[in-house]
This record gives sequence, structure tokens and C-alpha cells, in this order.
Amino acid sequence: MVRSEAGDVAGYLTEVPEGRRAALAGVRALCLEELAGFDEVMAYGMPAYERDGACEIAFASQKQYISFYLMRDDVRAAFEERLAGQDMGKGCLRFRKAEDIDHDLLRDLLRATAARPGRTC
Repeated sequence: MVRSEAGDVAGYLTEVPEGRRAALAGVRALCLEELAGFDEVMAYGMPAYERDGACEIAFASQKQYISFYLMRDDVRAAFEERLAGQDMGKGCLRFRKAEDIDHDLLRDLLRATAARPGRTC
């Protein structure tokens, strides 16, 4: 998906290919559930979650995969073992198929992010 011009996350989800819409809505639901006190915004054309103006989490539908952006080095370091087997760049978990999304891992990452503020990369 090219960078979205949607003004909000609901609008973004209407633009996502139908085969991924439910999966991304599920990621959004996890974020809303676990990131109390964060603001849901659109940043860089994708849904993002900010605390005190700093973006800590985001997700997107890319051409070849669904991405989950974790912008906290401390959280990534704390989950190093669990992330080792994942398709991951510096701060982006990639899931080639919607059914590959590890919801338990995402929930744990979100809880660790929400537990305390930290520096974003």
C-alpha cells in the first residue's frame, strides 16, 4: 500500500486490501486495549500511537507484508530472545500473511511499551 492520505485510523482501514483489513483491525484493537493514555494518530501515512508527543508504536499494510513498528530500543532489547526467530528489521516486525501475526507477542510488546516511558529511536 502506498502511503495513506487518510485523516484517521478508521479511514486508513477502509483503504487496506480486504484480505488484510480484519487482521489490521485486530492489531488496532490490541493497541487500543493495551496502550491506555496513548494518542492514536496517523503519522507517516500509517496508524501510530504516541505518548507525550513521541511515537512509540505503529503498524501498516505494506506491499509484501504487514508491518508492526516498535520504536523503543529498551523494549526490543528486553524481548531479544522472543524476537530472534521473527522477520524483523531494526524496529519493524514483518508478517508475510495475516495469519502469521503473533498476537501474544504483540500484546506482550505493547504491555512492555505501556508500562513505562522510554526513549524512542
